[in-house]
Amino acid sequence: QVQLVESGGGSVPAGGSLRLSCVASGIISSSYNMGYWRQVPGKQRELVAIMSRGGVSYAESVSGRFFISRDDAKNTVSLQMNSLKPEDTAVYYCRVYGPKDYWGQGTQVTVSS
Repeated sequence: QVQLVESGGGSVPAGGSLRLSCVASGIISSSYNMGYWRQVPGKQRELVAIMSRGGVSYAESVSGRFFISRDDAKNTVSLQMNSLKPEDTAVYYCRVYGPKDYWGQGTQVTVSS
């Protein structure tokens, strides 16, 4: 059974940076997609960034500010978030999906104005 453990959330002022990391406890094939979603209360979970064999995709709202990376040898996916805005405040979830679908427990990111 694969488990995803997230770290790196927190509170920062607008313009600040945070780095989220997600480590998979089991072996994840490089064929799996890895990415981050976020959710605010009362809204649907939305895609932030994903990495797959097809490349990298970002939500328009974070393009140019957020950067996703993965290290298959360490079963890790990370999200570098720069120039954070108050509207980036959300719970961020990592996700690893392919033949099976795995979600992290979520980590809170709060950006103050």
